[in-house]
Amino acid sequence: MATAPHKIALVGIGKIARDQHVPSIGGNPDFELAATVSRHGSVEGVEAFPDLGTMLAKRPDIGAVALCMPPQARFSYAVEALAAGRHVLLEKPPGATLSEVHELERLAAQHGCTLFATWHSRFAVAVPAAKAWLAGKRIDRLAIIWKEDVRRWHPGQEWIWEPGGLGVFDPGINALSILTAIYPHPLHLASADLSFPENRGTPIAASLRFAGPQGAEVTAEFDWRQEGPQTWDIEVDADTGHMKLSAGGASLVIDGEKVEQLPGREYARIYRRFAELIRTGRSDVDLSPMVHVADAFTLGRRIVVEPFEF
Repeated sequence: MATAPHKIALVGIGKIARDQHVPSIGGNPDFELAATVSRHGSVEGVEAFPDLGTMLAKRPDIGAVALCMPPQARFSYAVEALAAGRHVLLEKPPGATLSEVHELERLAAQHGCTLFATWHSRFAVAVPAAKAWLAGKRIDRLAIIWKEDVRRWHPGQEWIWEPGGLGVFDPGINALSILTAIYPHPLHLASADLSFPENRGTPIAASLRFAGPQGAEVTAEFDWRQEGPQTWDIEVDADTGHMKLSAGGASLVIDGEKVEQLPGREYARIYRRFAELIRTGRSDVDLSPMVHVADAFTLGRRIVVEPFEF
């Protein structure tokens, strides 16, 4: 007998919620979008609440929430939802600090809830094939080039320039989530140069260098000042050939030949994973991409650059 779908509430109705979460929930038979929580946004035909506490009190039938607000505000919402016994999906990055997310993981276990810290780029269609190709190989060089136009992707979003907003690491952490998923050996950050606009609290560009057990050259270049074509590439030279993962993980070329992939959406895969975690009573909270970002702020050499204005 088929089970009833999990009723879920979306908390924070901004661009990412409308573009990705709403259609992905609508296309997944395991979930039903039953409510939204936002001071400003709503979804047509779905009950709307101005705050999370009211929704939790009035809708005990809603067993899961997806938190889509900026990371600086996410912790208190997640604590409230977990204390009420609701499963929680966290947009990336899962919090403003590592200690916050460790505490959420503890609370989820205490209350018998699923906590899912999502990294949407790991669910890009070509990432599993890239991981499989790298397994067992000697890697000589891996270079991440992740350059985009902040004005296009975050127009007017001042929160991203405040402490906790990560600056260029907001997209850069997507690349790091792929790196930590596909790289077959442990890596740690060796050095970083961080470029801060003189009027902003988070970096607009970053250059990272990693170290690992086999001596490979592993680097990452992040920049939010890219105009024209946007670049989200990872290139690898290995002992048996060359691999290029591009378009944020959507395209894979090995030794000049494109590897065909089945179509699919990142967030559709995220919600399938969330349903599986709830069904099996587990959590998924991998903080390795966030560790690299924290290390970059610890080790990074600060470089002051020209002011940034939208």
